[in-house]
Amino acid sequence: MATVKRAYIEDLNKRLTLSQKVFVRSRKGKATKIVQEHYLRTDIPCSSQLCPTCALNPPMDSSGTSRPFVLSSDPPSVKSFGPHYLVPDTNIYMKAMDLLEHFAAFYDVIVLQTALDELRNLSLPLYNRLRALTRSQEKRFYVFHNEFRQETFVQRLEGETINDQNDRAIRNACVWYSVHLQEAVAGTGKSAPTILLLSDDKDNIKKAKELGIVRATLETYVKELPQADTLLDMIVVEGDEDTSGANRYSYAEYYTTSRVQGGVKEGLLHQGILNINQYNFLEGNISVAGFERPLLILGRESINRAMHGDVVVIEVLPREQWKHPSTKIVEEETVSKNDNPEDDTQENVVTAQERRVLIEEARQAQHSSAEFRVQPTAKVVGIVKRNWRSYVGHIDASSVPSDAANARRQTSVFLIPMNKCIPKIRLRTRQAMNLLGKRVLAAVDSWEPTSRYPEGHFVRTLGDIESKDAETEALLLEYDVQYHQFTQTVLDCLPKEGHNWRVPADTSDSLWNGRRDLRELLVCSIDPPGCQDIDDALHARVLPNGNFEVGVHIADVSHFVKPDTAMDTEAASRGTTVYLVDKRIDMLPVLLGTDLCSLKPYVERFAFSAIWEMTPEAEIVNTSFTKSVIRSKEAFSYEQAQLRIDDKRMNDDLTQGMRILLRLSKILKQKRMDAGALNLASPEVKVQTESETSDPMEVGVKQLYETNSLVEEFMLLANISVAAKIYEAFPQSAMLRRHAPPPVTNFEVLADQLRVCKAMTLRSDNSRALADSLDDCVDPGEPFLNTLIRILATRCMLAAEYFCSGTMTYSDFGHYGLASPIYTHWTSPIRRYADVVAHRQLAAAISYETLHPSLRDKPKLQRICQNINQRHRNAQFAGRASIEYYVGQALKTREIDAEGYVMKVFSNGFIVFVPQFGVEGPIHLRDIGNPEPPCNFDEERYTLIFRKDTEEETRLQMFDRVLVRVETVVEESTGKRKVALRLKKPLIA
Repeated sequence: MATVKRAYIEDLNKRLTLSQKVFVRSRKGKATKIVQEHYLRTDIPCSSQLCPTCALNPPMDSSGTSRPFVLSSDPPSVKSFGPHYLVPDTNIYMKAMDLLEHFAAFYDVIVLQTALDELRNLSLPLYNRLRALTRSQEKRFYVFHNEFRQETFVQRLEGETINDQNDRAIRNACVWYSVHLQEAVAGTGKSAPTILLLSDDKDNIKKAKELGIVRATLETYVKELPQADTLLDMIVVEGDEDTSGANRYSYAEYYTTSRVQGGVKEGLLHQGILNINQYNFLEGNISVAGFERPLLILGRESINRAMHGDVVVIEVLPREQWKHPSTKIVEEETVSKNDNPEDDTQENVVTAQERRVLIEEARQAQHSSAEFRVQPTAKVVGIVKRNWRSYVGHIDASSVPSDAANARRQTSVFLIPMNKCIPKIRLRTRQAMNLLGKRVLAAVDSWEPTSRYPEGHFVRTLGDIESKDAETEALLLEYDVQYHQFTQTVLDCLPKEGHNWRVPADTSDSLWNGRRDLRELLVCSIDPPGCQDIDDALHARVLPNGNFEVGVHIADVSHFVKPDTAMDTEAASRGTTVYLVDKRIDMLPVLLGTDLCSLKPYVERFAFSAIWEMTPEAEIVNTSFTKSVIRSKEAFSYEQAQLRIDDKRMNDDLTQGMRILLRLSKILKQKRMDAGALNLASPEVKVQTESETSDPMEVGVKQLYETNSLVEEFMLLANISVAAKIYEAFPQSAMLRRHAPPPVTNFEVLADQLRVCKAMTLRSDNSRALADSLDDCVDPGEPFLNTLIRILATRCMLAAEYFCSGTMTYSDFGHYGLASPIYTHWTSPIRRYADVVAHRQLAAAISYETLHPSLRDKPKLQRICQNINQRHRNAQFAGRASIEYYVGQALKTREIDAEGYVMKVFSNGFIVFVPQFGVEGPIHLRDIGNPEPPCNFDEERYTLIFRKDTEEETRLQMFDRVLVRVETVVEESTGKRKVALRLKKPLIA
């Protein structure tokens, strides 16, 4: 066999440099011949620590340092194959990435360039995950560039498909590795590890056998590993159901690609992102250009296997089928509680109970006279892009067979995701009983037309439900927060001096070039208590002409984080720092974030400064930007700064400067409000935790001070000033942030609710009209009502987003909420990557340095914007989920009566917001009485009237104040401990 292998390799040794003719068709239809040269080498190493041959000529990095070999001299061993290196083919990467990432197995893996390139074309997310594995020093995944090594390159044969060529290249690399390592260890007394081809492709396995290559299917290999039961559950099971049953119901097949493309082009079909209603899993909506209101997708058949966040293609239904949004709370766990995960042979897509819910909604719509409530309806006819990811949930105990504890076979169970917008997922597992009571991570593999539920596989357990570590990791995974430790490659980008790094004492040092010495200015920072990553500091002083000099000084992160470095790539990927109640997931390594970049008091720091000359009326005379060195004189919390400003005994220059800042900030704020800026609101609570254990102690509403507004106003001014400067310098590539005006129809329901329930008028013609009408929505008897209305108005808005200036016209740049024609983020580069980009562009705009080519690349900048927009939203969601978890834990053993406000009314319940804890939740009629009390729902008056037993009739309307009992329960549908509300009584003002 060795002779066959040697002959196979000698045939390839004849080639060194290859040329290929490539014909490229131009837009005008002409064909152009391009000759591409493919250079082959003999010095690409095997990277095995057993190989002395390759060690004689090790690869070098950019600094001339030899790179360590990756593959271990003592690789893992299993019974059938002994010590071995793994060579997976592309399909293994496609279907088993969760397995490859598992800590218990899959070490010393040879990642062939052929498979890596093929994976990139098939799935960029999986490619990025594999790339991350190749950077892991623990897993030992080595990328072997087989297509550039002389002995392992294969040329495509006549009539051979690309897939067959790739498989042949993988087999060829296995042969070379086997012979190479046997020759390398000859005479050393050591044995060469087995080169084990991992493939589920029958043809590939057959041809590998003919060549004498050691091979195994994924399942065969995994069965030999420790923790085999756990790992086998992670293998994607190919569908093999018999779908020929005559009584079997199925979802509609998706339209063909050609039909979808033609329909979208002709305007007959539309594309958008599906959003599932959190209070009704049978209702989704999609915002589509050309329609004033979102299109409703009603019922499981119309949703047609699409999941929350999927990019879908929809077909609008006839006008007579248009309906209004749901008036009922519908939870999947209630409707489909008795479904059997094993019985998928005769299941109908839509159950009888679901049909009754939809019929009831249709009847309700017929009695509605409000035309504005009716929305176009549509059905999903195709999927453009799946938003499938790993989902966190728990195993539905009722779906686990009673004999699961004794059976070693795989059984089907349901995973109920934490996110109520995601349907139940059917899993097959051998460890069903062991997974009960655990937080479980699972991935979706498929959703066949003949299955009511998506099929998935087990990935891993996170820990016990309600344990702090498991719940924290669960929310990080649920919101796709990158919480892994920084790799050594990233940490190598940090200054070698570590915490001993200092601003050079000698101002003639090259690091001072282009920097202003502002160390004598009375600069201070004002932040939340305990803040360590201090991005910004301020100063103000009186000028001889009676005007004021005001400065905003921002941490000079871009001095330490350079483009095209591992740290820059990691920061761009993370996008933002994520703040949880008990921890912070940093965008940058802690050495930078909390020390070298942080504008801590009493130490010199590099900064980027924006300085204005202002009149006493806060009119800007001139603006300048400069790199600088500052020495902050003090770090205040908002409360400490407020106390110092208010203390009349304090008249030192620093305090006087803070008073100047406060006075000017009030003028600046009034000018913004006069221009139409919105003063919106969102629930703001703080959780006090025990210092050592981080266990929650108390929950309260965040107290705001004038100093909060002081800092906000000058950060806004700095961001607006920088936006104008970088757009002037780089009109095609400036990193900006916009807030589009919401459609007027977004406010129709809220305006009608205020008119009917409070006799108030809400105008939304423009931001100024909205701001003025929000100011007028005041009830002297209900002080919190105005805040509640502002919270609801905020939810009618569109989300702000980052964008590259060259992708839009100037008229679309505006920030609706701030009433500013242009805006960016520049003031928080320690925690936001967008600010790092803005720093680099501003540095180039003031000629401090040249602009890196990547910051002129519109497509690349747009990709960065798309990522940080998503990361920013996810960080907000994760932060709120963390607060929700800790509020639940703080109230775990307590019951408290608190005031709340009705903020939405359904036909079978209502939603109450409790300001004291910043939480909102449903109160179902079924929870008020058993049996559920009869009710009268008046949709036109936003009123629900019901009677419990012999009690007097209860009448609840939108915005009513109520007394509720606040407690916590473990929610059956999600496994999360959540605040539960019980109605005590309405409160009449």
